[in-house]
Amino acid sequence: MTNFFAPDIKKSSKDTALNVVEEFCSIQGESSYTGRLCYFIRLAGCNLSCSYCDTLYAKKANDGKITTIDEILQRVLKSKFQTVEITGGEPLLQTKPVIELCKKLLEHDITVLIETNGSISIKNIPEDVVKIIDIKTPSSNEGKSFNINNVDYLAKHDQIKFVIGSSADYDFAVSYIKKYSLADKVNELLFSPMWTKVEPSQIVEWLVKDNIKNCRIQLQIHKIIWHPDEQGV
Repeated sequence: MTNFFAPDIKKSSKDTALNVVEEFCSIQGESSYTGRLCYFIRLAGCNLSCSYCDTLYAKKANDGKITTIDEILQRVLKSKFQTVEITGGEPLLQTKPVIELCKKLLEHDITVLIETNGSISIKNIPEDVVKIIDIKTPSSNEGKSFNINNVDYLAKHDQIKFVIGSSADYDFAVSYIKKYSLADKVNELLFSPMWTKVEPSQIVEWLVKDNIKNCRIQLQIHKIIWHPDEQGV
């Protein structure tokens, strides 16, 4: 892995700079892009407090350092990686500069992923960006946080993730999928076992029984390859 330190730029417009916790090159550990080489940009600040959060070091808005969009872009281009994920924290707390960064990355034919908790509108995110939306289940303690208007802004290439820690979480996910016809709106419905809380084999058993369209179980392979608590991977 290659880690990058975001320099502290004190005089930058809020629309041309981002509060960055870390930038690093690794492999994508989740989603349908699992295993692909990826340049990660982790932004500071989150508006939720999930019970299973594994990035508490990016929770507060001042956990990062200010860096300009152009500096980030130059580091991405230097890496020569063709896939970039913008994550957090909750990246859409910085929606305007995130949109500008996405536009610049797309101009260079880079595949752009945004991982978001779904509580903030995705309406103005560029169409070509792949939104990976984590709809929070009851075990997260944030099960009512999803902005239901986001259903109207989904593209087929977007992905919906449910972190499953119990049968109640699974039932919640299935109910949500049916109620809002999510299997017809996106090509990927991700079921992710909550680390140490539920066996992947159990989720597979449930999925086989229900035969949900467009479903995929995903394991957090970065937690298998490295220690589960390791940062920058």
